[in-house]
Amino acid sequence: MAKSEAGEAAACAAELRRELRRLVRVISDDAGAATETYEEAAVALAALRDLKFGSSNGRRGSSFSKERRKEESVQIPVHFLCPISSEIMRDPVVLASGQTYDRPFIQEWLNSGNRTCPQTQQVLSNTTLTPNHLVRSMISEWCIEHNITLPSLDNQEECLVTKNERSAFSQLLEKISSSSSTVEQKQGVRELRLLTKRNRSFRAVIGDKPDSISELLGVLSVPGLRGDLEVQEDMVTTILNLSIHDSNKKIVGDNPKAIPLLIEALKSGTMEARSNSAAALFTLSSHDTNKLKIGEMGAMKHLVDLLEQGSPNAKKDAASAIFNLCMAHENRARAVQEGVVNVALKAIVDQSLVDESLAILALLSSDQEAVEEISEGDGLPCVLRIIRESSCGRNKENAVVILFSICMYDRTKLKEVGDDEKMNGKISWLAQNGTSRARRKASGILEKLRRTMHNKHYSC
Repeated sequence: MAKSEAGEAAACAAELRRELRRLVRVISDDAGAATETYEEAAVALAALRDLKFGSSNGRRGSSFSKERRKEESVQIPVHFLCPISSEIMRDPVVLASGQTYDRPFIQEWLNSGNRTCPQTQQVLSNTTLTPNHLVRSMISEWCIEHNITLPSLDNQEECLVTKNERSAFSQLLEKISSSSSTVEQKQGVRELRLLTKRNRSFRAVIGDKPDSISELLGVLSVPGLRGDLEVQEDMVTTILNLSIHDSNKKIVGDNPKAIPLLIEALKSGTMEARSNSAAALFTLSSHDTNKLKIGEMGAMKHLVDLLEQGSPNAKKDAASAIFNLCMAHENRARAVQEGVVNVALKAIVDQSLVDESLAILALLSSDQEAVEEISEGDGLPCVLRIIRESSCGRNKENAVVILFSICMYDRTKLKEVGDDEKMNGKISWLAQNGTSRARRKASGILEKLRRTMHNKHYSC
Protein backbone atom coordinates (compact mmCIF):
# COMPACT_ATOMS: atom_id res chain seq x y z
CA MET A 1 0.00 0.00 0.00
CA ALA A 2 2.84 2.37 0.91
CA LYS A 3 4.54 1.66 -2.42
CA SER A 4 1.32 2.41 -4.28
CA GLU A 5 0.92 5.72 -2.45
CA ALA A 6 4.56 6.60 -3.13
CA GLY A 7 4.04 5.86 -6.82
CA GLU A 8 0.96 8.06 -6.94
CA ALA A 9 2.85 10.85 -5.18
CA ALA A 10 5.76 10.60 -7.64
CA ALA A 11 3.40 10.68 -10.61
CA CYS A 12 1.53 13.62 -9.12
CA ALA A 13 4.78 15.52 -8.51
CA ALA A 14 5.87 14.90 -12.11
CA GLU A 15 2.58 16.32 -13.39
CA LEU A 16 2.90 19.34 -11.12
CA ARG A 17 6.42 20.08 -12.34
CA ARG A 18 5.35 19.85 -15.99
CA GLU A 19 2.38 22.15 -15.38
CA LEU A 20 4.51 24.62 -13.41
CA ARG A 21 7.10 24.75 -16.21
CA ARG A 22 4.32 25.45 -18.71
CA LEU A 23 2.86 28.27 -16.63
CA VAL A 24 6.27 29.84 -16.02
CA ARG A 25 6.92 29.82 -19.79
CA VAL A 26 3.57 31.52 -20.39
CA ILE A 27 4.36 34.20 -17.80
CA SER A 28 7.93 34.69 -19.10
CA ASP A 29 6.92 34.94 -22.76
CA ASP A 30 3.86 37.15 -22.27
CA ALA A 31 4.21 40.35 -20.25
CA GLY A 32 0.42 40.66 -20.28
CA ALA A 33 -0.30 37.19 -18.94
CA ALA A 34 -3.69 36.93 -17.26
CA THR A 35 -4.05 37.11 -13.48
CA GLU A 36 -5.44 33.56 -13.54
CA THR A 37 -2.12 32.30 -14.95
CA TYR A 38 -0.22 33.69 -11.95
CA GLU A 39 -2.81 32.18 -9.61
CA GLU A 40 -2.55 28.77 -11.30
CA ALA A 41 1.24 28.92 -10.99
CA ALA A 42 0.95 29.74 -7.29
CA VAL A 43 -1.46 26.84 -6.74
CA ALA A 44 0.82 24.41 -8.62
CA LEU A 45 3.87 25.58 -6.67
CA ALA A 46 2.04 25.26 -3.34
CA ALA A 47 0.83 21.76 -4.24
CA LEU A 48 4.36 20.71 -5.22
CA ARG A 49 5.69 22.13 -1.94
CA ASP A 50 3.05 20.19 0.00
CA LEU A 51 3.95 16.96 -1.76
CA LYS A 52 7.66 17.41 -1.05
CA PHE A 53 7.52 18.70 2.54
CA GLY A 54 4.09 17.56 3.72
CA SER A 55 0.91 19.58 4.29
CA SER A 56 -1.30 20.21 7.30
CA ASN A 57 -4.41 20.39 5.18
CA GLY A 58 -3.51 17.44 2.91
CA ARG A 59 -3.62 19.30 -0.42
CA ARG A 60 -2.80 17.01 -3.35
CA GLY A 61 -3.04 17.03 -7.15
CA SER A 62 -2.12 19.28 -10.05
CA SER A 63 -3.79 21.64 -12.44
CA PHE A 64 -3.06 19.25 -15.27
CA SER A 65 -4.79 16.30 -13.62
CA LYS A 66 -7.68 18.55 -12.53
CA GLU A 67 -8.20 19.64 -16.12
CA ARG A 68 -8.16 16.02 -17.26
CA ARG A 69 -10.77 15.15 -14.61
CA LYS A 70 -12.87 18.13 -15.70
CA GLU A 71 -12.80 16.91 -19.30
CA GLU A 72 -13.90 13.46 -18.19
CA SER A 73 -16.74 14.82 -16.03
CA VAL A 74 -18.44 16.83 -18.79
CA GLN A 75 -19.90 15.73 -22.11
CA ILE A 76 -17.50 16.88 -24.83
CA PRO A 77 -19.08 17.55 -28.25
CA VAL A 78 -18.01 14.78 -30.63
CA HIS A 79 -16.88 17.23 -33.34
CA PHE A 80 -14.36 18.71 -30.86
CA LEU A 81 -12.54 15.37 -30.58
CA CYS A 82 -9.69 14.38 -32.88
CA PRO A 83 -10.58 11.12 -34.68
CA ILE A 84 -7.04 9.83 -34.03
CA SER A 85 -6.43 10.76 -30.39
CA SER A 86 -10.07 10.86 -29.17
CA GLU A 87 -9.14 14.00 -27.22
CA ILE A 88 -10.10 17.66 -27.58
CA MET A 89 -8.29 19.23 -30.52
CA ARG A 90 -5.83 21.99 -29.64
CA ASP A 91 -4.90 22.90 -33.23
CA PRO A 92 -7.67 21.65 -35.55
CA VAL A 93 -6.75 21.45 -39.23
CA VAL A 94 -8.61 20.30 -42.33
CA LEU A 95 -7.14 17.56 -44.53
CA ALA A 96 -7.65 17.44 -48.32
CA SER A 97 -10.43 14.88 -47.70
CA GLY A 98 -12.40 17.55 -45.80
CA GLN A 99 -11.97 15.80 -42.40
CA THR A 100 -10.71 17.74 -39.38
CA TYR A 101 -7.90 16.46 -37.14
CA ASP A 102 -5.63 17.76 -34.41
CA ARG A 103 -2.47 18.95 -36.19
CA PRO A 104 0.22 16.98 -34.28
CA PHE A 105 -1.61 13.68 -34.73
CA ILE A 106 -2.41 14.02 -38.42
CA GLN A 107 1.10 15.36 -39.06
CA GLU A 108 2.52 12.27 -37.38
CA TRP A 109 0.27 10.12 -39.59
CA LEU A 110 1.56 11.84 -42.72
CA ASN A 111 5.19 11.80 -41.54
CA SER A 112 4.91 8.03 -41.22
CA GLY A 113 4.40 7.80 -44.98
CA ASN A 114 0.61 7.53 -45.08
CA ARG A 115 -1.14 9.27 -47.98
CA THR A 116 -4.74 8.44 -47.12
CA CYS A 117 -7.33 9.98 -44.82
CA PRO A 118 -7.47 7.92 -41.59
CA GLN A 119 -11.27 8.16 -41.43
CA THR A 120 -12.37 7.79 -45.06
CA GLN A 121 -9.30 5.92 -46.42
CA GLN A 122 -9.51 8.31 -49.37
CA VAL A 123 -6.21 8.80 -51.22
CA LEU A 124 -5.15 12.41 -50.67
CA SER A 125 -4.59 14.74 -53.61
CA ASN A 126 -2.20 16.75 -51.41
CA THR A 127 -0.99 16.81 -47.80
CA THR A 128 -1.73 20.47 -47.08
CA LEU A 129 -3.14 21.10 -43.61
CA THR A 130 -5.50 24.07 -43.48
CA PRO A 131 -6.29 25.61 -40.06
CA ASN A 132 -9.96 25.14 -39.10
CA HIS A 133 -10.51 28.51 -37.43
CA LEU A 134 -14.24 27.96 -36.91
CA VAL A 135 -13.80 24.72 -34.93
CA ARG A 136 -10.88 26.20 -33.02
CA SER A 137 -13.01 29.20 -32.03
CA MET A 138 -15.89 26.94 -30.98
CA ILE A 139 -13.55 24.78 -28.86
CA SER A 140 -12.06 27.88 -27.25
CA GLU A 141 -15.50 29.25 -26.32
CA TRP A 142 -16.62 25.86 -25.00
CA CYS A 143 -13.47 25.51 -22.84
CA ILE A 144 -13.98 28.99 -21.37
CA GLU A 145 -17.61 28.20 -20.62
CA HIS A 146 -16.63 24.97 -18.81
CA ASN A 147 -13.48 26.41 -17.17
CA ILE A 148 -11.15 23.95 -18.95
CA THR A 149 -7.56 24.77 -19.92
CA LEU A 150 -6.09 22.58 -22.63
CA PRO A 151 -2.50 21.32 -22.12
CA SER A 152 0.30 23.13 -23.95
CA LEU A 153 1.66 21.98 -27.30
CA ASP A 154 5.25 22.69 -26.20
CA ASN A 155 6.30 19.04 -25.82
CA GLN A 156 5.36 17.54 -29.17
CA GLU A 157 5.96 13.90 -28.26
CA GLU A 158 3.99 14.04 -25.02
CA CYS A 159 1.17 15.74 -26.89
CA LEU A 160 1.05 12.80 -29.29
CA VAL A 161 0.12 10.32 -26.57
CA THR A 162 -3.48 9.22 -27.08
CA LYS A 163 -6.01 7.85 -24.65
CA ASN A 164 -5.75 4.50 -26.40
CA GLU A 165 -2.00 4.45 -25.83
CA ARG A 166 -2.37 5.32 -22.16
CA SER A 167 -4.96 2.57 -21.82
CA ALA A 168 -2.79 0.07 -23.71
CA PHE A 169 0.18 0.88 -21.49
CA SER A 170 -1.86 0.42 -18.32
CA GLN A 171 -3.16 -2.93 -19.56
CA LEU A 172 0.34 -4.11 -20.48
CA LEU A 173 1.71 -2.96 -17.13
CA GLU A 174 -1.01 -4.93 -15.36
CA LYS A 175 -0.28 -7.98 -17.52
CA ILE A 176 3.47 -7.80 -16.85
CA SER A 177 3.42 -7.00 -13.14
CA SER A 178 0.31 -8.80 -11.88
CA SER A 179 -0.49 -11.76 -14.13
CA SER A 180 -0.37 -15.20 -12.48
CA SER A 181 0.91 -16.70 -15.74
CA THR A 182 4.63 -16.36 -16.53
CA VAL A 183 3.77 -17.05 -20.17
CA GLU A 184 1.49 -13.99 -20.23
CA GLN A 185 4.09 -11.88 -18.41
CA LYS A 186 6.76 -12.87 -20.91
CA GLN A 187 4.40 -12.10 -23.78
CA GLY A 188 3.60 -8.69 -22.24
CA VAL A 189 7.30 -7.77 -22.01
CA ARG A 190 7.76 -8.67 -25.69
CA GLU A 191 4.69 -6.61 -26.69
CA LEU A 192 6.02 -3.62 -24.75
CA ARG A 193 9.40 -3.94 -26.47
CA LEU A 194 7.74 -3.85 -29.90
CA LEU A 195 5.39 -0.98 -29.02
CA THR A 196 8.16 1.24 -27.66
CA LYS A 197 10.26 0.51 -30.75
CA ARG A 198 7.77 1.41 -33.46
CA ASN A 199 5.66 4.04 -31.69
CA ARG A 200 7.70 7.02 -30.53
CA SER A 201 4.73 8.70 -28.82
CA PHE A 202 4.21 5.52 -26.75
CA ARG A 203 7.62 6.15 -25.16
CA ALA A 204 6.26 9.35 -23.61
CA VAL A 205 3.56 7.49 -21.65
CA ILE A 206 6.10 6.59 -18.98
CA GLY A 207 6.33 10.28 -18.01
CA ASP A 208 2.80 10.06 -16.56
CA LYS A 209 3.75 7.02 -14.46
CA PRO A 210 7.46 7.17 -13.56
CA ASP A 211 7.03 4.55 -10.85
CA SER A 212 5.98 2.03 -13.49
CA ILE A 213 9.68 1.45 -14.35
CA SER A 214 10.07 -0.43 -11.06
CA GLU A 215 6.90 -2.40 -11.73
CA LEU A 216 8.20 -3.41 -15.15
CA LEU A 217 11.63 -4.43 -13.86
CA GLY A 218 10.04 -6.41 -11.05
CA VAL A 219 9.18 -9.14 -13.56
CA LEU A 220 12.88 -10.10 -13.68
CA SER A 221 12.67 -11.40 -10.10
CA VAL A 222 9.53 -13.49 -10.70
CA PRO A 223 10.14 -17.25 -10.14
CA GLY A 224 10.18 -18.88 -13.55
CA LEU A 225 11.42 -15.72 -15.28
CA ARG A 226 14.46 -14.98 -13.11
CA GLY A 227 17.52 -15.69 -15.27
CA ASP A 228 15.44 -15.96 -18.48
CA LEU A 229 17.76 -14.45 -21.12
CA GLU A 230 14.88 -13.69 -23.53
CA VAL A 231 13.01 -11.68 -20.90
CA GLN A 232 16.24 -9.89 -19.96
CA GLU A 233 16.90 -9.02 -23.60
CA ASP A 234 13.35 -7.75 -24.13
CA MET A 235 13.45 -5.65 -20.96
CA VAL A 236 16.86 -4.17 -21.78
CA THR A 237 15.64 -3.25 -25.26
CA THR A 238 12.49 -1.69 -23.80
CA ILE A 239 14.66 0.44 -21.49
CA LEU A 240 16.70 1.46 -24.55
CA ASN A 241 13.55 2.43 -26.45
CA LEU A 242 12.14 4.40 -23.51
CA SER A 243 15.46 6.19 -22.98
CA ILE A 244 15.38 7.65 -26.49
CA HIS A 245 12.64 10.03 -25.27
CA ASP A 246 14.47 12.97 -23.64
CA SER A 247 12.10 13.35 -20.69
CA ASN A 248 12.66 9.69 -19.74
CA LYS A 249 16.44 9.85 -19.39
CA LYS A 250 16.34 11.17 -15.83
CA ILE A 251 13.35 9.00 -14.88
CA VAL A 252 15.16 5.84 -15.99
CA GLY A 253 18.52 6.96 -14.55
CA ASP A 254 16.96 7.75 -11.17
CA ASN A 255 15.36 4.33 -10.88
CA PRO A 256 17.49 2.14 -8.58
CA LYS A 257 16.91 -0.98 -10.70
CA ALA A 258 17.42 0.28 -14.26
CA ILE A 259 21.18 0.88 -14.57
CA PRO A 260 22.05 -2.27 -12.55
CA LEU A 261 19.87 -4.26 -15.00
CA LEU A 262 21.80 -2.84 -17.95
CA ILE A 263 25.15 -3.62 -16.33
CA GLU A 264 24.05 -7.17 -15.52
CA ALA A 265 22.99 -7.64 -19.15
CA LEU A 266 26.41 -6.33 -20.27
CA LYS A 267 28.04 -9.06 -18.19
CA SER A 268 25.88 -12.09 -18.88
CA GLY A 269 23.24 -11.35 -21.51
CA THR A 270 22.90 -12.50 -25.11
CA MET A 271 25.03 -10.58 -27.59
CA GLU A 272 21.96 -8.57 -28.64
CA ALA A 273 21.15 -7.79 -25.01
CA ARG A 274 24.77 -6.70 -24.41
CA SER A 275 24.71 -4.51 -27.51
CA ASN A 276 21.36 -2.95 -26.62
CA SER A 277 22.49 -2.44 -23.03
CA ALA A 278 25.54 -0.50 -24.28
CA ALA A 279 23.27 1.53 -26.57
CA ALA A 280 20.95 2.29 -23.63
CA LEU A 281 23.88 3.40 -21.47
CA PHE A 282 25.03 5.64 -24.32
CA THR A 283 21.57 7.21 -24.58
CA LEU A 284 21.18 7.64 -20.82
CA SER A 285 24.67 9.13 -20.49
CA SER A 286 23.62 12.20 -22.46
CA HIS A 287 22.15 13.29 -19.10
CA ASP A 288 25.10 14.50 -17.00
CA THR A 289 24.02 13.00 -13.67
CA ASN A 290 23.62 9.61 -15.35
CA LYS A 291 27.23 9.71 -16.59
CA LEU A 292 28.53 9.64 -13.03
CA LYS A 293 26.02 7.03 -11.82
CA ILE A 294 26.87 4.67 -14.66
CA GLY A 295 30.60 5.05 -14.03
CA GLU A 296 30.28 4.62 -10.27
CA MET A 297 28.19 1.46 -10.67
CA GLY A 298 30.98 -0.31 -12.56
CA ALA A 299 29.74 -0.30 -16.16
CA MET A 300 33.10 0.67 -17.68
CA LYS A 301 34.78 -2.72 -17.24
CA HIS A 302 32.01 -4.54 -19.07
CA LEU A 303 31.84 -1.91 -21.83
CA VAL A 304 35.59 -2.33 -22.44
CA ASP A 305 35.13 -6.12 -22.54
CA LEU A 306 32.37 -5.67 -25.13
CA LEU A 307 34.56 -3.29 -27.13
CA GLU A 308 37.17 -6.04 -27.29
CA GLN A 309 35.03 -9.14 -27.70
CA GLY A 310 31.64 -8.11 -29.06
CA SER A 311 30.06 -8.42 -32.49
CA PRO A 312 30.76 -5.53 -34.91
CA ASN A 313 27.52 -3.75 -33.94
CA ALA A 314 28.07 -4.39 -30.24
CA LYS A 315 31.59 -2.95 -30.46
CA LYS A 316 30.22 0.23 -32.01
CA ASP A 317 27.60 0.56 -29.27
CA ALA A 318 30.25 -0.02 -26.60
CA ALA A 319 32.58 2.56 -28.16
CA SER A 320 29.80 5.16 -28.28
CA ALA A 321 28.93 4.54 -24.62
CA ILE A 322 32.59 4.70 -23.50
CA PHE A 323 33.15 7.95 -25.40
CA ASN A 324 30.04 9.58 -23.92
CA LEU A 325 30.85 8.43 -20.38
CA CYS A 326 34.42 9.74 -20.69
CA MET A 327 33.07 13.21 -21.31
CA ALA A 328 32.94 13.22 -17.49
CA HIS A 329 36.53 13.49 -16.16
CA GLU A 330 35.77 11.10 -13.32
CA ASN A 331 35.17 8.28 -15.80
CA ARG A 332 38.41 8.71 -17.74
CA ALA A 333 40.56 7.18 -15.02
CA ARG A 334 38.08 4.29 -14.78
CA ALA A 335 38.33 3.66 -18.54
CA VAL A 336 42.14 3.70 -18.47
CA GLN A 337 42.19 1.41 -15.43
CA GLU A 338 39.94 -1.08 -17.23
CA GLY A 339 42.34 -1.30 -20.18
CA VAL A 340 40.54 0.74 -22.82
CA VAL A 341 43.79 2.16 -24.24
CA ASN A 342 45.22 -1.19 -25.32
CA VAL A 343 41.85 -2.38 -26.61
CA ALA A 344 41.42 0.80 -28.70
CA LEU A 345 44.99 0.61 -30.06
CA LYS A 346 44.44 -3.01 -31.08
CA ALA A 347 41.23 -2.04 -32.88
CA ILE A 348 43.14 0.63 -34.84
CA VAL A 349 45.94 -1.80 -35.76
CA ASP A 350 43.37 -4.42 -36.81
CA GLN A 351 41.46 -1.77 -38.84
CA SER A 352 38.26 -2.95 -37.13
CA LEU A 353 37.03 0.18 -35.34
CA VAL A 354 39.39 2.97 -36.35
CA ASP A 355 37.11 6.04 -36.20
CA GLU A 356 35.62 5.26 -32.80
CA SER A 357 38.90 4.15 -31.21
CA LEU A 358 40.74 7.28 -32.36
CA ALA A 359 37.95 9.43 -30.91
CA ILE A 360 38.21 7.66 -27.54
CA LEU A 361 42.01 7.96 -27.41
CA ALA A 362 41.89 11.64 -28.41
CA LEU A 363 39.44 12.29 -25.57
CA LEU A 364 41.64 10.40 -23.10
CA SER A 365 44.85 12.09 -24.26
CA SER A 366 44.43 14.77 -21.60
CA ASP A 367 45.08 12.05 -19.00
CA GLN A 368 48.81 11.47 -18.39
CA GLU A 369 48.39 7.80 -17.51
CA ALA A 370 46.50 7.24 -20.75
CA VAL A 371 49.20 8.99 -22.79
CA GLU A 372 51.92 6.91 -21.12
CA GLU A 373 50.08 3.73 -22.14
CA ILE A 374 49.60 5.02 -25.69
CA SER A 375 53.29 5.94 -25.91
CA GLU A 376 54.53 2.65 -24.45
CA GLY A 377 52.30 0.62 -26.75
CA ASP A 378 51.97 0.93 -30.52
CA GLY A 379 50.39 4.37 -30.25
CA LEU A 380 53.06 6.47 -31.94
CA PRO A 381 53.43 4.44 -35.16
CA CYS A 382 49.61 4.11 -35.27
CA VAL A 383 48.89 7.83 -35.17
CA LEU A 384 51.77 8.71 -37.52
CA ARG A 385 50.36 6.22 -40.03
CA ILE A 386 46.86 7.70 -39.70
CA ILE A 387 48.26 11.21 -40.26
CA ARG A 388 50.15 10.01 -43.36
CA GLU A 389 47.57 7.72 -44.94
CA SER A 390 44.02 8.47 -43.76
CA SER A 391 41.68 10.29 -46.12
CA CYS A 392 39.32 11.16 -43.23
CA GLY A 393 39.80 14.67 -41.88
CA ARG A 394 38.27 13.77 -38.50
CA ASN A 395 40.64 10.82 -38.06
CA LYS A 396 43.64 12.97 -38.97
CA GLU A 397 42.47 15.53 -36.40
CA ASN A 398 42.11 12.95 -33.63
CA ALA A 399 45.47 11.39 -34.52
CA VAL A 400 47.32 14.71 -34.33
CA VAL A 401 45.59 15.48 -31.00
CA ILE A 402 46.98 12.21 -29.63
CA LEU A 403 50.40 12.91 -31.18
CA PHE A 404 50.51 16.36 -29.57
CA SER A 405 49.93 14.81 -26.13
CA ILE A 406 52.65 12.20 -26.76
CA CYS A 407 55.11 14.97 -27.69
CA MET A 408 54.22 16.96 -24.57
CA TYR A 409 54.41 14.06 -22.12
CA ASP A 410 57.23 11.94 -23.61
CA ARG A 411 60.20 13.84 -25.01
CA THR A 412 61.94 10.57 -25.95
CA LYS A 413 59.49 10.22 -28.86
CA LEU A 414 60.37 13.58 -30.42
CA LYS A 415 63.21 12.16 -32.55
CA GLU A 416 60.90 9.57 -34.15
CA VAL A 417 58.27 12.26 -34.78
CA GLY A 418 60.92 14.62 -36.23
CA ASP A 419 62.31 11.91 -38.54
CA ASP A 420 58.83 11.10 -39.84
CA GLU A 421 58.13 14.80 -40.42
CA LYS A 422 61.40 15.26 -42.36
CA MET A 423 60.48 12.35 -44.60
CA ASN A 424 56.77 13.05 -45.14
CA GLY A 425 55.95 16.62 -44.02
CA LYS A 426 52.41 15.64 -43.05
CA ILE A 427 52.38 17.58 -39.77
CA SER A 428 53.34 20.75 -41.65
CA TRP A 429 50.59 20.00 -44.15
CA LEU A 430 48.04 19.64 -41.32
CA ALA A 431 49.25 22.91 -39.78
CA GLN A 432 48.19 24.59 -43.01
CA ASN A 433 45.24 22.55 -44.25
CA GLY A 434 43.68 20.67 -41.32
CA THR A 435 40.64 21.52 -39.25
CA SER A 436 41.08 24.42 -36.84
CA ARG A 437 41.82 22.00 -33.99
CA ALA A 438 44.22 19.96 -36.14
CA ARG A 439 46.05 23.13 -37.28
CA ARG A 440 46.45 24.23 -33.68
CA LYS A 441 47.81 20.87 -32.47
CA ALA A 442 50.07 20.41 -35.53
CA SER A 443 51.53 23.88 -35.03
CA GLY A 444 52.20 23.02 -31.38
CA ILE A 445 54.07 19.87 -32.39
CA LEU A 446 56.18 21.76 -34.95
CA GLU A 447 57.03 24.39 -32.36
CA LYS A 448 58.06 21.67 -29.92
CA LEU A 449 60.29 20.09 -32.58
CA ARG A 450 61.88 23.47 -33.44
CA ARG A 451 62.66 24.18 -29.79
CA THR A 452 64.18 20.75 -29.32
CA MET A 453 66.39 21.14 -32.39
CA HIS A 454 67.43 24.65 -31.29
CA ASN A 455 68.36 23.44 -27.81
CA LYS A 456 70.38 20.58 -29.24
CA HIS A 457 72.24 22.90 -31.60
CA TYR A 458 72.88 25.38 -28.78
CA SER A 459 74.21 22.69 -26.44
CA CYS A 460 76.56 21.41 -29.13
